[in-house]
Amino acid sequence: MTDCATCVVRNRAICASLNPAELAALGKMGRRQKVRQGQTLLWEGDGAPVVANVLDGVLKLVVSTADGREQIVGVVFPSDFIGRPFGKESPYSVTAMTDAEVCIFNRNNFDEFASSHPDLQQKLLRRTLDELDRARHWMMLLGRKSASEKVASFLLEMSERLSGQGCQSGARDGFELPFGRQQIADILGLTIETTSRQLTKMRADGVVDLPSRREIVINDRAAMEDMAG
Repeated sequence: MTDCATCVVRNRAICASLNPAELAALGKMGRRQKVRQGQTLLWEGDGAPVVANVLDGVLKLVVSTADGREQIVGVVFPSDFIGRPFGKESPYSVTAMTDAEVCIFNRNNFDEFASSHPDLQQKLLRRTLDELDRARHWMMLLGRKSASEKVASFLLEMSERLSGQGCQSGARDGFELPFGRQQIADILGLTIETTSRQLTKMRADGVVDLPSRREIVINDRAAMEDMAG
């Protein structure tokens, strides 16, 4: 059983539309689960017995080709929803990029609950449409953008998702990435050398500061937006 009233993502997750009684009912169906870095929560093509809210950490959505090549098609953060409500199979694998924690529900129980709560269904629909928009943007990023445009676009998106989180310098437009450069390269379909070279050039041009290996401070957002195309 999960205590939804003390949930750290309570006001941002899909269950934010529920009243206290409804939250209590949903909480009885959920449980918190730790997911270690590298652990897979759902496998592409397999049955999707669970859905979950992300409470902490970062997970990646991965699809694979028949010969084993992988492509990251999305990254999820705290308050994001993962899994396939009203669906029997997972269209992608879900693997933790960092140690994470999720609030996990049996999919059949969640589907039944959602069917009787229109506000929650509407929230799911909005989230699905947002994910569709994000997927279309991702297709453009991976398929048409140059290395510099990819890195700039990625940092702008991360700044929106992670603004102020973990930033030791206290910079207004700073954030700390929860993963390293190799993982950035994997997400963007680049080599780590290309990714590092682009970050170094951005720092040399004064667009960003890199106080540490993972901390990013955007000095010139307009210039970065131009770089992102």
